[in-house]
Amino acid sequence: MNYPNGKKTNNKPVTNRKPKQTPNFSNRGMTLEEDINQSNQAYLSSGRAVIHKKPTPVQIVNVDYPKRSAAVIKEAYFKQASTTDYNGIYRGKYIDFEAKETRNKTSFPLANIHEHQVEHMKKVCEQDGVCFAILRFSKLEETYFFPAKKLFQHWDRQNNGGRKSIPYQTIQQEGHFIPLQYHIRIDYLSIIDEMYF
Repeated sequence: MNYPNGKKTNNKPVTNRKPKQTPNFSNRGMTLEEDINQSNQAYLSSGRAVIHKKPTPVQIVNVDYPKRSAAVIKEAYFKQASTTDYNGIYRGKYIDFEAKETRNKTSFPLANIHEHQVEHMKKVCEQDGVCFAILRFSKLEETYFFPAKKLFQHWDRQNNGGRKSIPYQTIQQEGHFIPLQYHIRIDYLSIIDEMYF
C-alpha cells in the first residue's frame, strides 16, 4: 500500500518492541528514610553518634511453613502505635526525631503527624532530650530540620481552630535547611551542634 507521499509502508509485525512496563512505586517515599539511614550509618562508622531507626512492634498471629527453611507470615498486627522514627545518643544527649516527606510545595500538612507522636515528642523535650522533625519537600528537593518546640506551636494552634498545615515559608524561617551531601547525605548533627553545643 502506498501513502500519498509515495512511500511504501512496511506491514510486517514489529517483533522487537519492548513490552510496556508498569511503573515501580515500591520505593516511592522511601528516599528520605534511605538518606537518613545512610547518614546514621556514616555517623556510627565514624564513632560520631549511635542513632537507629526504631522497629515497629508487631505481634505475629499466623505463620505458614511451606519449607523447613522458609517461614511466611500470613497474619500480624501492630502491638501498639509507634512513637517517632529514630532515636539514639549524641555527645551524651538523647536524640529523638520523626522524618516526614510531602509532595506539597506550599505547606507541610500536620495530618502527616499523629497525636501520639506529638505527645511522645513533648515527653522527650520535658526530659531535656533533643527532639525534632526532619521534613522533606520532595518536589522541591529540599530538606529541613524543624525543632519539636516549633512544631508544638503549630500543632496546638491547629487544635484551637487554626491552620492545619505549616506554610513552606514558615518552615524556611523557623527551621534549618539541610543541604544534601555526598558522604553524609543529611548531616543533621551539624545543626544540633549549632543549636545545643
